[in-house]
Amino acid sequence: MKKRSFITIVLLMAVTGMIFSTFYSCMPVKKNIGLQLYSLRDSITKNVPGAIAKVSKMGYKFVEPASYANGKFYGLDPVAFKDLCKANKMTVLSSHTGRNAPDATNKAETMAWWDACIDAHVAAGAKYIVQPSMGQTAYKSIEGLKAYCDYFNEVGAKCNAKGIRFGYHNHDKEFSTKLEGQTIYDYMLANTDPKKVMFEMDLYWAVVGGANPVDYFNKYPGRFELWHIKDKEEIGASGMMDFAAIWKGVAKSGMKYGVVEVERYNFDEFTSCQKSIDFLNAADYVVMPKKK
Repeated sequence: MKKRSFITIVLLMAVTGMIFSTFYSCMPVKKNIGLQLYSLRDSITKNVPGAIAKVSKMGYKFVEPASYANGKFYGLDPVAFKDLCKANKMTVLSSHTGRNAPDATNKAETMAWWDACIDAHVAAGAKYIVQPSMGQTAYKSIEGLKAYCDYFNEVGAKCNAKGIRFGYHNHDKEFSTKLEGQTIYDYMLANTDPKKVMFEMDLYWAVVGGANPVDYFNKYPGRFELWHIKDKEEIGASGMMDFAAIWKGVAKSGMKYGVVEVERYNFDEFTSCQKSIDFLNAADYVVMPKKK
């Protein structure tokens, strides 16, 4: 081979490498982000395997089901659901489920339900169980709210014993409602044991309720192990959510995992979920904790 030809080949290889390097550096990084499957509530029950496959193809790394009932997830036993997700290179991180605070007449039955529920989530490989709401008694009196806090501490202890974390997911009323001068969300944070109860802050509902998420991260550092990353429609679509400012508090919040939830749509469910993760993957301020 002539020296000139060799030099030409080397130069071509160098230029090609630079082109590929530039191309890949411009591609959005696929971040460790999950999807709350309530986002697909109208589609997933029609074809569970098909929906899970699409979620994986979008780039989501884990799921948070919202369908636990009678020991199953979307009609599948826990191991089968875990295996379905694993086959699609995803895990079951957490799950939305729960029961209202019991009274003396149904306490034993409620706690027995939790025992079975926790075992099912262990079998599914979940790291968290999240109660997504509270009954109306929690919003009517301090006594009613305290009963929920005590109940959550008890459930959290049961979860801890099986290696799972228990948490609570807010809506707007926890921020906009006060009881005896105390904001409900603040009361809950002050009256639940951090070792037993973590919080999954729904960023959108916090803002709708008149709260600044970062203020809570600063006041109660480390309590918010999960985030529901949400907007009015697809993530970034409304312009009302200052995600860049919220992300400045990520370390203080204690966030370990971020979960997308889409409740309203400008498109079909799958397109909206795709646009949401694309927005987060492209945003340079969105830095997720390393996968554990």
